Amino acid sequence: MASVTARGWALCSVSLLNFAFVFISGADFIRFISFRAIYHNITGETTLCQDSIPWSVALQDRSVLGSLLVDLGLLALFTTQHSLLAWAPVKQALQSVLGALNRTVYCFTTALALQILMRYWQPVTDAPCLWSVRHAPWSIWFPLLCFTLHFLCWAIICSILMIFDYPELMGIKQVYYECLGLGDPMSHKSPRAQRLLSHLRHPVCLELGVVLWLLPCLSLDRLLLAGTLSTYLALAHSLDKQDLAYLCVQFNSKMQLLTEQHLGGADATDGNHKEK
Repeated sequence: MASVTARGWALCSVSLLNFAFVFISGADFIRFISFRAIYHNITGETTLCQDSIPWSVALQDRSVLGSLLVDLGLLALFTTQHSLLAWAPVKQALQSVLGALNRTVYCFTTALALQILMRYWQPVTDAPCLWSVRHAPWSIWFPLLCFTLHFLCWAIICSILMIFDYPELMGIKQVYYECLGLGDPMSHKSPRAQRLLSHLRHPVCLELGVVLWLLPCLSLDRLLLAGTLSTYLALAHSLDKQDLAYLCVQFNSKMQLLTEQHLGGADATDGNHKEK
């Protein structure tokens, strides 16, 4: 019994440490994707690119080509890790070895790949911008608009992750169910929910697309980042009509439940007023 308890505590410790690492990596990713790109325009800095350099010269510059090559390698590392560990044969092999920690390891390696990408990313500052908003009054208002929309998109992304069973996405619920002897939490979901979750690997494609592309200044390295991740998200997004119908049914049922609760609360308030 003591060995089982010790194993449970070990699994929980690993899962919670991984949660902290993934959470910090997510915050770093928000800073990397949104804050760095918008901050330069809000403060008036223009070091993200050099419009005075012609494209013909920039594309022959070894420093520019070298930075793009490094960035491309970092993107290849992230997409390979993210896809390889989600590939069914590899996923099944890891499940047989790791058990309840399979999802935890997947999240950890994803966060680690993101940390490597962010730490070693090479900005291309010796090339022109593809677009840049620098003329008043848009040089002030457009970066603020981008910041507002980025904030809203990240808020929506966090809300969607919470709705889609965040503890299970992070691997915490798998460990919790293992310690209680309940098996895989996915087995407790309906077949339609399992089908949806198997297809919906990236439920936040639209919001991430806005965050990747809506910027006051688009540099060459940002074009590479946004183009690669957008293509990857489009290829991984595989919802069909049955999934959409299931989502509509669930959404309508939850809205009906909220309406009934609101009406019930209003009726109770009216009853109290009548009694008084």
